[in-house]
Amino acid sequence: MNIFSVLFDLDGTLLDTIPDLASACNAMRIDFGLPVLPEERIATFVGKGSENLVQRALTDLPEPLADPSQALESFYYHYQLCNGQHSRLYSGVLEGLEDFKNQGLRLAIVTNKPEQFARPLLEQTGLASYFELLVGGDTCPRKKPDPLPFLHACEQMNLSPQQALVIGDSMNDAQAARAAHIPVLLVPYGYNEGKDVQSLDSDGIVASIADAAIWLRNQRNTIFTS
Repeated sequence: MNIFSVLFDLDGTLLDTIPDLASACNAMRIDFGLPVLPEERIATFVGKGSENLVQRALTDLPEPLADPSQALESFYYHYQLCNGQHSRLYSGVLEGLEDFKNQGLRLAIVTNKPEQFARPLLEQTGLASYFELLVGGDTCPRKKPDPLPFLHACEQMNLSPQQALVIGDSMNDAQAARAAHIPVLLVPYGYNEGKDVQSLDSDGIVASIADAAIWLRNQRNTIFTS
């Protein structure tokens, strides 16, 4: 595996952002006269971008909205107020990122979260300095599971897809990576719309980002010593 770069998903892979997403979703629901939902339920709505999250969170409206953009604006308003307040790094993230850096790898974020929220979130959680590139949900015309965001990241880094590795937590990451012909590892603790990642097509499932760094080092050592 001639890997020079690692492309990370953000929500559910590096950070548990559900508390903030749920807070914004429930504030939006209150704006539309609906009761709050449990965090566990809202977690199953996460993965395909803000528009999809908002749509799923409002399926119990008595009547369809005349202007759906009002709901997205409400969600964005509330999310900007709480973005990063209760989001937490998953165990092994910092150790893994340091290990990848020590291996000489270039790191990037490829997320369906809009750049206006992803960038300050990386800053607030102390992760921004690890990454040379951020591809957000509004950077390209299409989001994951379309392969375009991963291909765009590779192009911006002047690398071929075969020189990158994707690490994510969901079918969106797995499908997009496969379509882009990029190897992909999955972590089992993320969101994946409530489904088990074991059923997804990937090159491996690792318990943490730290374990992902060990996995790649072992793969590279095997090639160099064989």
